[in-house]
Amino acid sequence: MDIEKIKNRIINLSNTIIENEEYLTDLDRAIGDGDHGYNMAKGFRKVKDAMNEDYRDLKTLFNKIAMTLISNVGGASGPLYGTFFMKFAQSLDGEISLNKDTFSKAFSDGVDGVIMRGKAQVGDKTMVDVLSPVSEALKNNLSFDQILKLAEEKMEATKDIKARKGRAAYLGERSVGHIDPGAYSSFLCIKSAIGEIDG
Repeated sequence: MDIEKIKNRIINLSNTIIENEEYLTDLDRAIGDGDHGYNMAKGFRKVKDAMNEDYRDLKTLFNKIAMTLISNVGGASGPLYGTFFMKFAQSLDGEISLNKDTFSKAFSDGVDGVIMRGKAQVGDKTMVDVLSPVSEALKNNLSFDQILKLAEEKMEATKDIKARKGRAAYLGERSVGHIDPGAYSSFLCIKSAIGEIDG
C-alpha cells in the first residue's frame, strides 16, 4: 500500500471519528469528562487537512499525524493517540509503502508506546483492551474480518469491566455497564483504517 492509499485511509479514519463525535461524547459523559468526542473530532479534522500535504516517506507522514494530535486533542487522548502514531512511525524511516509485516511491527510499536505512556494493561477498561489484542492478531496473521470481529468484541467487553485508569476509575463499580470511550474510538480507527493491507 503506497503513501497515497494510506493518506486515503487516514482521511476515511478522520471522517469516521468526526461522524461519531456525538456518540463518543455520550460515552465519555457517562464515565469521563464528556469531551472525548469533541477533542477527537477536533484533532482528526486537523489530521484530515494534513493529508493534503506531500510526504517523502511514511515516517514523516505518521510523525505529522502524531504531532497534529498531540497539539490539537485535549485530555489524555492527545498524548496517547499521539504516542501511538509517533511510535508507529519509528520503524518506517525511508519506507514509502506498507505490507502486512511492516504494518504489524509498526502497530505493535504503537501499542507498546500507549502502554508505556498510559501505564494501562488489558483489563483496565481503556483503549489498550482493543489495541493489544489486535496487535497480537496482526502478529498471528489473522484476516481483516477476524481482526475487525475481535476488535468489536473487545470494545463491547469493556462494558463489563470496572475502570482502573483515568477519570472513570473514580467511579469504581459505577463504571461497569458503560463502554470505554477510548476503546470505542480505537475500534473506529481499526474499522475504518486497517482494511486489507495488500488491497
